[in-house]
Amino acid sequence: MSGYLEKKSFLFYALTVSLLIGINLVKRKNRMANINLTQAKLVKNDEFYTQYHDIEKEVNAYLEYNPDVFKDKIILLPCDDPEWSNFTKYFAQNFEKLKLKKLISTSYAIESKTYKEDFQTTLFEEKSPKFDKKKTRIKGKIFTLSKDKTGDNRIDIEDLDWQYMGGDGDFRSKEVKKLRDEADIIITNPPFSLFREFLAWIMETKKEFLIIGNMNAITYKEVFPLIKDNKVWLGMSSGAKTYIKPDGTEQKMGNTCWFTNIEHGRRHQPLPLMTMKDNLKYNKRMKGKKSYDIYDNYDVIEVPSTNAIPSDYKRVMGVPISFLDKYNPEQFEILGSDAYDGTPPIKKYPKKSKVVDKKRMKSNTGTMGCVIKEKDFGSGTYFDVGYPVRAVYKRIFIKHKELKSKN
Repeated sequence: MSGYLEKKSFLFYALTVSLLIGINLVKRKNRMANINLTQAKLVKNDEFYTQYHDIEKEVNAYLEYNPDVFKDKIILLPCDDPEWSNFTKYFAQNFEKLKLKKLISTSYAIESKTYKEDFQTTLFEEKSPKFDKKKTRIKGKIFTLSKDKTGDNRIDIEDLDWQYMGGDGDFRSKEVKKLRDEADIIITNPPFSLFREFLAWIMETKKEFLIIGNMNAITYKEVFPLIKDNKVWLGMSSGAKTYIKPDGTEQKMGNTCWFTNIEHGRRHQPLPLMTMKDNLKYNKRMKGKKSYDIYDNYDVIEVPSTNAIPSDYKRVMGVPISFLDKYNPEQFEILGSDAYDGTPPIKKYPKKSKVVDKKRMKSNTGTMGCVIKEKDFGSGTYFDVGYPVRAVYKRIFIKHKELKSKN
């Protein structure tokens, strides 16, 4: 056993050390960045590494639903920095358990990235006879795994092969597109600022995928129609709460999620609900209300939280985008949203002025979305349209399938 461990140790050690550098830096620097994903475009770096346990937790959910979901499949991990990525480490270590046919992982050249600080070549690359000082900064790298190279009768992380790519590894290049076309499933955490483009890049070929993005991407005009038409849905778990930045510091994020078109168990679990009468009587989110609010600009009732959806209401309801965490396509139908052109408002306001916390704003920028007519201006965001209307955060319009109204 000791000889086997010595033979297998270096590649695993080199990749693991690369990944642990970030963790050690976190402990030494003892500083935590706290920004919201919606601010990611405002900072120079929108590259965040997903932690191993978050990947493992999500993938296990698909295996529980279908143990052969990855069997004989070619998996592509683009945008992935193989030496640093936990995606590469996880799928390489579990190659045989998942019964994969082939694993492909590609990286983006450091000189092509916006963020270049704290870059350092890994031990794995420096010790390799393929190492090239000129290519290491301007060329992407590709790692592949498909067979036992070490002769130990198993396929794992020690059998990874690598080489420099012809280009910089951009997912939009012909070189990576060719790999996309070869793959069966695409899995990664793409740059947040390129999410729309990356998803469209996947949908061109109708591949299966599992990717991380901003939860607000649900309402993007390029994304929402795919969700509405049941071509894309949310993953089993919420996105990771903590990511690792290239400089080793942690990045707290509260609004990421997995997007996929691979089936998992939670997607088909019925959501337990109370009647409208019981919600008004017992639900804390409906405290003090005698009835559900109706939007002033949509013929739709406002449902402030997923657990307040009435089980016996036949018409259209507006729910928070977080509803998609519990969305069961056999139970509900998605009709539209207040950010979707296919469901325009029934009322438009020729003049409006924005009022925040009872103070009139100089700027009226931003879309209104759903609004509720009120007697007076209160705390939060309102608009003066000749009378006070309270703005509601982005809403999705749904209807019970089994309770569809005839009209």
